[in-house]
Amino acid sequence: MGIDKNTGLRGAGRLGLRAAAGLLATHVFALPMPAFAQQATATKPSSAAFSTTNQATAPQPAGADDPYATGDETQNADGTTTGTIPAEGTLPPTPFAAPLTDPMLDADGGIAQDPDFGRQNLRETRLDDPTTARIRREDDKTPGIRLGTMVLRPAISQSIGSETSDDGAGRETRIFSETGLKGTLTSDWSRHQLTIGGEGYWQNTISGDTEDKPRANINADLRLDLADDTIANITGAYNYSREDTDDPNAVAGASVQSAVNQFDGGISIERDLGLLRGSIAGDITRWQYSDVELSDGSTLSRSDRDRMRSTVSARVGYELSPALTPFVEGTVGRISYDDTADANGYERSADVYAAKVGVAVDLGEKLRGELGVGHERQRYDDSRLAELSALTVDGNLYWSPQEGTDIDLAVETYVDPSTTAGVNGARVHRLTAKLEHDLRSNLVARLSSGVTLTNYDGSGETGNSTGYLAGAGLTWSINRYLDATADLNYERTDYKYGGESSDVTALVGLTAKR
Repeated sequence: MGIDKNTGLRGAGRLGLRAAAGLLATHVFALPMPAFAQQATATKPSSAAFSTTNQATAPQPAGADDPYATGDETQNADGTTTGTIPAEGTLPPTPFAAPLTDPMLDADGGIAQDPDFGRQNLRETRLDDPTTARIRREDDKTPGIRLGTMVLRPAISQSIGSETSDDGAGRETRIFSETGLKGTLTSDWSRHQLTIGGEGYWQNTISGDTEDKPRANINADLRLDLADDTIANITGAYNYSREDTDDPNAVAGASVQSAVNQFDGGISIERDLGLLRGSIAGDITRWQYSDVELSDGSTLSRSDRDRMRSTVSARVGYELSPALTPFVEGTVGRISYDDTADANGYERSADVYAAKVGVAVDLGEKLRGELGVGHERQRYDDSRLAELSALTVDGNLYWSPQEGTDIDLAVETYVDPSTTAGVNGARVHRLTAKLEHDLRSNLVARLSSGVTLTNYDGSGETGNSTGYLAGAGLTWSINRYLDATADLNYERTDYKYGGESSDVTALVGLTAKR
């Protein structure tokens, strides 16, 4: 096959022009960036290093593969030179090299490994870290109303319920409506934090004779970040409830039992001292009781039960690890009644002493809480009343085994003063458990249970009882502003010396939130 001379000459001419243009472009682009070209070739591995074929490599001079070696040029496997090596004691000026002041560089100039690299359950800062709290608030997508530097999240609910009560003497059923109002007010400050939360429920009996059971509570907590290692908390709370008819202190045959008003206030200071964590706290609680309405229309004063409890507590903990802190705590205080003697002539004011040991656990959002075991003693002013002592178990544990599932366990011990002549009071132990699980993104299931043991001494043993609680509920988020709820609760109290009472309550309703 022949070749046309003219065509061949024209083709050779075109190839020559292309080669000349390529050389010219190389020189044009190489002139403004000599440093970049030199740096890039100085750090680029030789092509022989990535070759999959068996090629003979020429021996390299000593130090050719060391970027810190002294020399003018490096030699590739094919014998060509690629760039200039900096003098000893300097880093290669590659365009991708981090500066010496980069915080990710370690002391030797290498890249420091992030200690949390590859972890899925990243460690969290302390729960009282103000920066962490602020970030969490910023990430909170819950609807709310901004009031300056505060965020208000209100909700109002309306429900229809049915309650069946059985105290052994007969069964009573009522239909009632319940209106609820609750909300939280949270600050959005760069430092310190104020949180106010409250809820109230009012009932109106539509049919039946059982008395209404209104309840309300409000609490506030002001956290002051005094220093990096010192935090102060100022708290206040109010709780309103009506005494149960099956309570040992209730008045038999009353149409309306006494209303209980409880006021709480406290201040605490916590400070970290290296591995030690110390705190001191002062708390005041006051109880006030309204008159009881008897079945004949008269009233009975219960002001002899009004009292105040004041305590001072000190705690010292030793941080074995950021997640585990054992502690010891001591408490001294005084219970003072408004009336020197009650209706039966007994002086029930008393001195209080308590001590306990325990451990606090903080594994972030997965597991946190504390548990303490100790002893409490009350010494009454009236010598006719025996000293009341109790083994105390107090604590709470929050556990989230998986995303969308939350378990809340709580145990508490307290002393319930008596109004019966010659009876000092009761030791009450209570254990509760709550479970919430997201069945779907807009459907949450709730389960609750509890056991309460009430034990009296001496002649008061007739009031010993065991109470049981079980509940289930569903919340369906129709949209971001409206929820539909359904709840079913069962309560039962068994008395040691005969008798029992039970209550079954069912509620369905709607909750509007903002």
